Amino acid sequence: MEGVEALLAESEETESEETMRSKVTEEGVILPRQWFPGVEEVEIRREKDRVVVQPVRPDDPIMELGRHPITTDVDDASLNHDRYLYNG
Repeated sequence: MEGVEALLAESEETESEETMRSKVTEEGVILPRQWFPGVEEVEIRREKDRVVVQPVRPDDPIMELGRHPITTDVDDASLNHDRYLYNG
């Protein structure tokens, strides 16, 4: 495939892209809310001649596991942690 047919096939394989134009006011630029479903916060970054707006992923609490280890006299805690946490 060459030319326009190749471009059309390529665009169908990629994620849906939308384009819009917006006036830059004293306050800046407004982006449509529907472009950010379920997003509470975005990171806005300037890269040379473009502005990148990227959703900020919420911190996953699982990533905090092991950051503040403790010492204890239990030598099988890694094997039996459920028993220690839930059954006392």
